[in-house]
Amino acid sequence: MSLIRQIWLLLLTTLLMAFLGSFVVWMMSSRGYLETQLRLKNADNAQSLALNLSQQRGDMTGMELMLSAMFDTGFYQRITLRDAAGRTLFNHEADPKVVREQAPHWFVEMVPVESAAGVAQVSDGWRAVGSVEVVSHSAFAHAQLWQGSLKTAGWLAVLGGLSCLVATFGVNGIRRPLDATVNQAQALMERRFITVEEPRVPELARLSQAMNAVVMRLKSVFEEQSGQVELLRQQAHCDPLTGLSQRRHFMAQLGAVLSSDEGSGSGVVYLVRVADLAGVNRLLGHRQTDVLLQRLGRVLTEVSLGVPGAAIGRLNGGDFAVCLVSGDVPVPEAQYYADALRRAFAEQAITATVVVGGVRWQRGDALQAVLASADSALALAESRGAFSVEMAEAFDAQSTVMGEDEWRRRMDAALKEGRVQLVRYPVVDRQLKLVHHECPMRLQLEAGGPHESAAHWLPMALRTGLISRIDEVAVQLALEQIGDDQQPRGVNLSPASLMDSGFVPRLRAAIAARPQAARFLWLEVAEVAAVDRFELVRELCKQLRPLGVRIGLEHAGERLARIDSLFEAGLDYVKLDASVVQGVASDGARAAFVSGTVNMLHGLGLQVYGEGVNDSADILALRQCGLDGVTGPAVRLA
Repeated sequence: MSLIRQIWLLLLTTLLMAFLGSFVVWMMSSRGYLETQLRLKNADNAQSLALNLSQQRGDMTGMELMLSAMFDTGFYQRITLRDAAGRTLFNHEADPKVVREQAPHWFVEMVPVESAAGVAQVSDGWRAVGSVEVVSHSAFAHAQLWQGSLKTAGWLAVLGGLSCLVATFGVNGIRRPLDATVNQAQALMERRFITVEEPRVPELARLSQAMNAVVMRLKSVFEEQSGQVELLRQQAHCDPLTGLSQRRHFMAQLGAVLSSDEGSGSGVVYLVRVADLAGVNRLLGHRQTDVLLQRLGRVLTEVSLGVPGAAIGRLNGGDFAVCLVSGDVPVPEAQYYADALRRAFAEQAITATVVVGGVRWQRGDALQAVLASADSALALAESRGAFSVEMAEAFDAQSTVMGEDEWRRRMDAALKEGRVQLVRYPVVDRQLKLVHHECPMRLQLEAGGPHESAAHWLPMALRTGLISRIDEVAVQLALEQIGDDQQPRGVNLSPASLMDSGFVPRLRAAIAARPQAARFLWLEVAEVAAVDRFELVRELCKQLRPLGVRIGLEHAGERLARIDSLFEAGLDYVKLDASVVQGVASDGARAAFVSGTVNMLHGLGLQVYGEGVNDSADILALRQCGLDGVTGPAVRLA
């Protein structure tokens, strides 16, 4: 039984006992008072009657008439006249039924009122004639007691109602802080760490203070670990001078983009080179050259700002690279970078020049081939002079140009006709046992054609507003397949789907309809969703985790430390991006960053997995870093 119910039960029991006690005490005192009044009345009436009978001088006929006249008034139960020897001379007694007519029979039986007889001596001068005994009706006392009990019970009921109303406000005053404390404890169980306002009740206030202190201490620990992880990330991934990605990390980012099934599947890579960096260093000096390189890095970042997934790195001394993924936001042209650098250098009177070379890439292109083409374009730009730009165009002859309406029609038809499928990639634990299958969606845009990966249709699904519907179909298909083989499956949800106000309620209804399969369902959203739309991710966890669904982040690592309220999200797991985990076996700094990130996430009770592992040596290294499991081309089930 809950504490509130116990309080209510205690209050109601106390009120009931108080009111019943009050009623019983009133009843007993009233009955005693009435019995006393009856006894005095009987004694007075007996004395008065005896005096009148004494005046009859022993005339029996007159005394009988006087007794009859007094009995006929109807207020007496019995009047008896006895002689001096105790023999009954006259006896008038009323019908017993008359006594009980004015009050319920059960009330008379339950609360008897005793009418004590009044006795007085009758004399004729100095000669004793006998004695008279008078007993009044108790029915009138019962009637008065019954009416009084009804009024008393009514007033006590009114007072009881008012007391319950006051108690309701009092209990609600206790319930609110108590519910807040219970919700805080429940949130802690769900790995959501929230603080509550301290109540006025001293006992609850101390409890809330203790729990808030735990949450704040955990938050401070998380912030401290976040700072350490961010420092490790910068050491492992960033160039110490410019703060951009260093060469190894940029190559990992580019490789992950080229092999990813998500995104548009196309983009550009720009190589930017400071012409004759050695000569610039001799001319400006080491310090000014560092300032030049830092300014160049800021310009590249500013120009790329607003392009989702932009990766910028410093490859070596004066060589920089920019990788952009095509999408709804147009990517800047190479000439735009060159013009921005020209203006920046002119404003600061910097005599150095740069050249830009680039190439367009498609998903599946070889990393070395893309870099080789970009480098060739860069070499050609160098031969043409300062701030020259060259692009090595890569035309895909197999690409099909379709309008937005045609894309919408094809995707809608594929969903309606069930031309969809989920492919499976295993996620394994430290013992290489299956954790769940990653199940990206494939759409058959043309009947009888191939099932296309998300990289092919995802940009248009976002543009046409069909992405939330596609995600719903993917979840429903995963639930159906789980129901068939009881194998856990993971489905990734687009951040854009979370922005659809009806998406989560529809998803909850579909999952609630399959409670058994829900326990094997893993849902994940990209790290960028937790950074930009944290409230939506937290609401997703709040709605679906009670159904048994596990919620996690994918493609994480670069911005985890920037999610200030990660400890409040209520997540179950995090998958570190391929660009974070690849190469840890041969790079101690990267391994230290991964290890620090894992320790931070484990401190929040989250499981941590690695994505896109393509080297078996990295699997062992990641296991030593504390990861709970991995997925990728190098993963095989035990």
